[in-house]
Amino acid sequence: MTDHTEPSPADPSKIDPELVELAQQVFDLARRGDATMLAAVIEKGVPPNLRNDKGDSLVMLASYHGHADAVRTLLERGADPNLRNDNGQTPIAGAAFKGFDAVIETLLAHGADVEGASPDGRTALMVAAMFNRTAIMELLIAHGANPSARDANGVSAMDAAGRMGAGDAQARLKELGGA
Repeated sequence: MTDHTEPSPADPSKIDPELVELAQQVFDLARRGDATMLAAVIEKGVPPNLRNDKGDSLVMLASYHGHADAVRTLLERGADPNLRNDNGQTPIAGAAFKGFDAVIETLLAHGADVEGASPDGRTALMVAAMFNRTAIMELLIAHGANPSARDANGVSAMDAAGRMGAGDAQARLKELGGA
């Protein structure tokens, strides 16, 4: 007779410290954008969707730090482009916040949801607008982002840009028909 129950999560205090150190090194590979080593460790069995204590996946870390090649390497090896961290943030929103267009293009080419909103309804377009990243806004809209979308509080990308004093973003959204 076989037991088909799922194993319970390991007690963090009982995890081998060497394993914890190894995991930290893998997260550092993603932060540094070491695509070659990321490919090697995944091929040796590290899960492509490995997440740290904040829920940040390897793709999230590579995206947030602007490493398009590392992001591509992870996605080609089965990582989820839409995996949210514990705050509900997506890799595409992290890249929009930081202004990394090549990362966004890579995520979109591998199935990232251009409208993938955080639990409060904030989209990557809203994040880009808040921080006056007009080139990122144009890229997201070109890939189907809705400039009229609103978050859970009824705030649009235009509203978010206005609240942050992002005048260029407001002007561009007006040209693009965003409300």
